[in-house]
Amino acid sequence: MKHLHTDIVIVGAGIAGLWLLNSLTKQGYDVILLEANNIGGGQSIHSQGIIHGGIKYALNGVLSQASDAIKDMPARWKKSLEGNGELDLRGVTQLSDAHYLYSQRSLGAKITSFFAKKVMSGRVDSVSRSDYPRIFQHADFKGNLYKLDEIVLDVPSLLTKLSQDFTQRILRFNTANCQWQKDSQGNIVSLINDKQQLSIKAQRFVFTAGEGNADILKALKIEKPQMQLRPLHMTMAIHQTNLPIYAHCIGSSTKPLATITHHINQDGSYAWYFGGDIAETGVERNAQQQILATQQLMQRTLPWVDLKDLSWRTLRINRAEPKQSSLGRPDAAFLHADANHLTAWPTKLALTPDLSDKVIHIFQQQQLKPVYRLDNQQLFALQLAGLSRAPWSLTQ
Repeated sequence: MKHLHTDIVIVGAGIAGLWLLNSLTKQGYDVILLEANNIGGGQSIHSQGIIHGGIKYALNGVLSQASDAIKDMPARWKKSLEGNGELDLRGVTQLSDAHYLYSQRSLGAKITSFFAKKVMSGRVDSVSRSDYPRIFQHADFKGNLYKLDEIVLDVPSLLTKLSQDFTQRILRFNTANCQWQKDSQGNIVSLINDKQQLSIKAQRFVFTAGEGNADILKALKIEKPQMQLRPLHMTMAIHQTNLPIYAHCIGSSTKPLATITHHINQDGSYAWYFGGDIAETGVERNAQQQILATQQLMQRTLPWVDLKDLSWRTLRINRAEPKQSSLGRPDAAFLHADANHLTAWPTKLALTPDLSDKVIHIFQQQQLKPVYRLDNQQLFALQLAGLSRAPWSLTQ
């Protein structure tokens, strides 16, 4: 059996786990990342890539705690994309330098007044008609349009960037087939995979496996924290029309009717990816019903759009989060420390840097010092995890 000793083991190679791998390595720790399947294969690759600033959580005209917790995230990500932040994300493809918010008709007075104030604070920009994105320059668009300080990233390129310097450190390793050994104080002593003939010991273990955290906690007989799932039924429109859209469509609800992003496929086709309320309510619909509902929403809100060679697909994905009362949406990144292990959910892509801050803060409080230094040769013979592909890029 091969024995590995390292400072920190991260379980789950989504964007949260990859960000932690980068930031903890910068702190001087020896880190390995374990992934059961492919890098980013859960929630990460199914993300729309929007770095939210929180305005969509304030469509009732009031800034909520969730909106306030996330407001500084776009600026932090932009610094990293420019190479001046905590991580160097130069080379990540930025699909759009802003996300827009549009309505199919005039908004209510309360919301209009709210957005007027946010324009003054710099979190929202009013847009002159001459500066409208091409899709909204059509004469039939009569609604309101606001420009949000929210960038949109190509998630596959982000996964590539975060993993490219650590290919030997991201191991294909399924913890479901392992034995967790603990001491009487609840510390994890070792993680043993008999099939791979591998034993791993670490000073600290961090669980960033999203939905997979539940199985890890169950295997360790840990009752808290608990996890909740909030399901989505996303729709994808695959077509041959290069008409970018990065926008929330809003109506009278406190949630966007739809959140639409535009993606480019390897074969030269394009994909519109629909999230928002249409994806949340679509959980109760089958695929055919969900496609029909999305088509009807497009006809109401973007009636002038004609996408060439259009085909439709749907997919179901769960948002995994710490359990909340009434299954509500968490306001901030979540971290729970117990013995020598931490359980984490970023809850939103944009909050990934905040989650990293919390982990580093815990380790500083615990006065955790780097001890080990694995040579990459020790990892060379182990199976490495590969990158996931975006769902709209898969041929059917």
